[in-house]
Order: sequence, then C-alpha cells, then structure tokens
Amino acid sequence: MVSQSKSPAHSFSLPGVTRLRSYQLTWLRGDVLAGVTVAAYLVPQCIAYAELADVPPIVGLWAILPPILIYALLGSSPQLSVGPESTTAVMTAAAIAPIAASDGSNYASLSSLLALLVGIACLVGAFARLGFLAELLSKPILIGYMAGVAVIMIIGQLGKISGISLEAESLFGQVQEFLSHFNQIHPPTLMLATCVLIFLLVVQRRFPNAPGPLLAVLLATAAVYLFHLEQRGIAVIGEIPAGLPHLAFPKGFSLPQMSYLISTAIGIALVGYSDNVLTARSFADRNRYRIDANQELLALGAVNIGTGIMQGFPVSSSGSRTAIGDSLGSRSQVFSLVAFVVVMLVLLFLRPLLALFPKAALGAIVIYAALRLIEIPEFNRLRRFKQSEFRLALITLLGVLATDILIGVGLAVGLSVIDLFARLMRPHDAVMGEVPNLPGLHDIDDWQGAKTIPGLVIYRYGAPLCFANAENFRQRAMNAIRAEPIRVQWFVLNTEAVVEIDITAADMLKELHRELTAQQITFAMARVKQDLYVQLKKAGLVDLMGQERIYPTLHTAIAAFHSATD
Repeated sequence: MVSQSKSPAHSFSLPGVTRLRSYQLTWLRGDVLAGVTVAAYLVPQCIAYAELADVPPIVGLWAILPPILIYALLGSSPQLSVGPESTTAVMTAAAIAPIAASDGSNYASLSSLLALLVGIACLVGAFARLGFLAELLSKPILIGYMAGVAVIMIIGQLGKISGISLEAESLFGQVQEFLSHFNQIHPPTLMLATCVLIFLLVVQRRFPNAPGPLLAVLLATAAVYLFHLEQRGIAVIGEIPAGLPHLAFPKGFSLPQMSYLISTAIGIALVGYSDNVLTARSFADRNRYRIDANQELLALGAVNIGTGIMQGFPVSSSGSRTAIGDSLGSRSQVFSLVAFVVVMLVLLFLRPLLALFPKAALGAIVIYAALRLIEIPEFNRLRRFKQSEFRLALITLLGVLATDILIGVGLAVGLSVIDLFARLMRPHDAVMGEVPNLPGLHDIDDWQGAKTIPGLVIYRYGAPLCFANAENFRQRAMNAIRAEPIRVQWFVLNTEAVVEIDITAADMLKELHRELTAQQITFAMARVKQDLYVQLKKAGLVDLMGQERIYPTLHTAIAAFHSATD
C-alpha cells in the first residue's frame, strides 16, 4: 500500500498526482477489478440515494462523476470511494423539503445549491486548518465505528435479500419490521442471496486473490438472463435513465432561503466530514498508510462544489463501496477512475445489461463487504491490552447503532476526551531513588530495595503542568515529602515530562517555593528543557529560585545537594 505522508502545515497538495507518478503496474489488476465491481454496485446504489434525496434518479448518476475525478486528484486516501451516500442524501431531503413545500421551489436546484454551500463550508474549514479535530478519533473509536457501520450495512440489506419491502428508516425499526413480516420472505430471492454470499465466502477462503464480487455480479446477471428469474419475482435493478450532466450554477434564491440553507449546509458538512475522515482513517489503519485530515477536508469541499455545479446533491464517502474495493485489492484511486469509465459506459451504452442485475445479489455483496469490516481480533486485542480502550470501542459501536453515526461517534469522542483529561489531571508520578546493583535513578515503588537519598526527594510528574492538575501536583509533591522518614532538606523536581506550564501552574510553583522555603527545604529543578526554561523565566520563577538551582541533569542536582549538605 502506498504510504501517505502528511502535507505541510502551510499548504495543500495534489496527492493523486503524486500517487500516479509512483504507480506500480502490479497494482493494476486489483484496481481494475475493484473499479468494475464498485461501478456495478454504485450505479443502482446512487439511483436509490437520488430517490432518498427526492431528486430525479438521473441526478444520482450525475452526482457520481465529479467526485470521482476531483477526489482522485485531491484526496489523501488511495482507497476511499467518494460520492452519493445515504446520510447526506437523507439530510438533503430533510433540508430542502420545507422550502420546496412552502414556495414550490425545484428540488434539483435546491439540492445543487446545497451541495455548493456544503463545499464552501468544507473549504473554509480546510483553510482554517480544522482538520486537527480528526485527531480526537482514536484507534478504539475507529474499530467500534467500522463495526457499527458494518452492522448498519447488513441490516440495511435485509429487505433486498429477503424480498420484503421494508419502510422503516431506523436500524431497530428495520429489524422489528423484518421480524414482523418474516412470513412474507420470498424464498427464491433469499435463496439467490444466500448462494451469492456463500459463493463469495468460499472464494475468499479458497481463492483469496480471485475477484469474488465481480464474478458474483457476472454470474448473478447471467442467471437472471438465462433462467428469466425476474419472472419468478426476483427484483432486478431495472431500467437505468440516460443522459449526461452539464455545467449550471444555481440561482434565483431569496435571502431567507440562503440563510436557512447555509445553516443546514454546515450541519451536512460536519456529518459528511466526520464520516469521510473516519472511513478514510479506518482503512488507512487497516492497510498501514496515512491520510491528511486537512487535505480530506479540502477534497470534500472541492468534491461538493464540483457536484453542485454539475446539478448533483451533497456527497461524502461510502464505507460500503470502499469496503468492496478493499476486498478486491484496490491500491490507488485508479480504481475510482476505472469506476468512472464504467459509469460513463453504462450511461451511454450498457444500461440494458446492468438492468438485469438482481437486487438480492447486490445485498449479498454489501453483506460480504460489511463482514470484512467487523474485526473481532481487534476487539480481543483491545480487551487484553486495556479495558478502558475496549469499553470505548464498545461504546462507539453501541452508540452508532442506538442513535446514529454522528451522535454515536460524538459520544465516543466525548468519552475519549474525558479519559484524556483524566490522565492529564491524574498522571503517574514517582519518587526516584537508587536501586542496588542497578545504575541510574528509578521509581522506588517499582523496585524492591529501592531507597531515596537521605534528605533529598527527587520527584517526577508525568504530565505538563496546567490549571487542570496544578493543585493535584502540589498535593502529591507535599505528600511525597511527608512520606520521607528522614527530614527533607532538598526537593528536586524532575521536569523531563513537564514540557510546558501555564500561568496557573506558574503561580502554584511560586506558592510551593514559598511553602518549602518556610519549612527550610530547598526547591530545585533538573532536566529543564529550553522552552520550559523560557516560560519559567517569564513567570519570574528563575529569579525566585535562583539560576543556580536549575540543573541540566539529575546527577548535577545530586552533586549540588551533597556539596551543600556535607
């Protein structure tokens, strides 16, 4: 897999061009297979998303084309499939329905304007360097998120593989409706879907390098054609509309409409970017490359502006299409370019052929891709490593399932931030001493027989000092002094982990100095880094303690202690 380095903090780049320049021919087979299969999947999928957005079906196909080309140049992920997806489609319909209902505005024009506004919101975020917010998405969140998305993908295919028409929109509503209509299952549809899924799993196990999903598409289409399965009640994609988009800027909207759409666009941009960066990071982590969060924000903005001026609607990334591409060995955005060519061929020439593709087989392919996203070994690894990490993954999974993707991830991010602050506020600390037959200084709690140097407390605090932990530091430092059996003469703060302080911590250190001085205890510091030294000097601590009480190493501090007390 191509290794992606982060763009410089001051500029954006064209990662797609860089990848194409270093493209390896050995990747071509996987990219072509992934591109053809993803195209066979995304054509009917995007038609369905157009219906979700309450725009003509052809608009769903138009909304595929600009994102593929633009993201192939600007995106930092070599695997992400960008284009129409269900969440932004539903949000689009919810946003434009009130306006269209009140004044009869055209849905298609409103949706393309909304896409433009979403793109502008993303670009503003990109140039404001807000991509750093993606760093709050830790590994447990990614594992739980992808598992939750996989379950949602699987539940969403129940209607296709069973032949039952499900109208519920929520996850649990779909399950409840499916169970209540269980006696309405169409046996031929379920049998076809089961055969396709078993075929995919067997091919994956026995022939891991074979293009299983593509073979499934071809075989299922051939079965419909040869045995006239559509006449036996098995649903097929059906007629695909023709036509290509043209360049057009939305216009003629009132100020109140624009104000409403701008606020809605910000919400869609937030949801779209969260989904985009989560999916991109998840596959990057699985395949050992890196993405650039700010570059992803820029790419998503450009993609939505492109689809807006080509009469589309707001788009984001698709976890299901990305998973299908990954299962076939996609290695670069060449797979998306192949999909683009196939979509163009479908729009111009191949519509009758794809019209015979059974929806049950489509559902089976999605379920197959979803199963690959649920990484049980990773959950087990988190459980063995740290229970809090395992719980965070489970909370993300359950949050995505119980609420929706954005709220579930927001809940997990909130808990992750709380955990981060807890570690900052209550970090590990240590009183350092000498261990028999072991060079250096070590935490006396970690070694049997370890002892402090009589009269000297060397104290290490494992976090930067700030308003959140200043009082905790003071109390624990004083407790370390009180715990010494011999009267303490010197207190040396080992600052190797204290890379900076804020004004609250500076005032606390001044108070600690006064408190120790009143007890006739010398306060000194060791291993002070240059940046910390500058902050100490600006706060007046260097003058208060004396330049001679700041030491470059622990050994020089110990030598000064012995010299002063002998």
